[in-house]
Amino acid sequence: MDQKDITKAIQQARENSKKRKFAQSFDLIFSLRQLDLKKETDKVNNFIILPFSIGKKMSITALVGPELSTKAKEFCANVIPVEHFKITEKKKIKKLSQETDFFIAQANIMPQVAAAFGKILGPRGKMPNIKAGCVVPPTADLKQVIEKLHKTVRVETKNEPTLKLRVGIESMKDEEIIENIHAVYNAVLHMLPQEKDNIKRVILKLTMGKPVVIGAQEQSK
Repeated sequence: MDQKDITKAIQQARENSKKRKFAQSFDLIFSLRQLDLKKETDKVNNFIILPFSIGKKMSITALVGPELSTKAKEFCANVIPVEHFKITEKKKIKKLSQETDFFIAQANIMPQVAAAFGKILGPRGKMPNIKAGCVVPPTADLKQVIEKLHKTVRVETKNEPTLKLRVGIESMKDEEIIENIHAVYNAVLHMLPQEKDNIKRVILKLTMGKPVVIGAQEQSK
């Protein structure tokens, strides 16, 4: 993906959107082709760590033992100690699943985490995920883990041959958004079985703005 095409798309996206009373996000949308989403090998479900934050403060809930309990309270929005797992109400867990971007958990208590939270968090795709770096040892540097999660985005095809994810907000510098887009594009290429051949087009848009096809002339050939 050419940097000039990305720069042009960012400029057009800004020009095509009226000023709003809130900070609009830059969304990157991949339209995919030649994929059979009934096959596990053709599905995409992974995480990407970006060079820069996407402009959103992630809400993180920690499911921890005594080793990380104090540190977790310093860096996480919510902390549930292992001794409280059995008495945590289902309504509270459901509410947390809606409000939490990432759940992190100590590796040595994952069986207890699965038993207490799996039935609710599992179907919602919110269980602590090792791919995202959310399953950590009792000696983990939580500050480093949290910093990475604030720059982490999930890419998932779900039931449609598309990927949509946030890559920044309009108050960010163009250079930062460009680097985030490059990182996403290169990572997505390696997740697709036929790489570029599986990408029909890549679109950039602000939340309330018109979509812009990146490199429209090149991709229309």
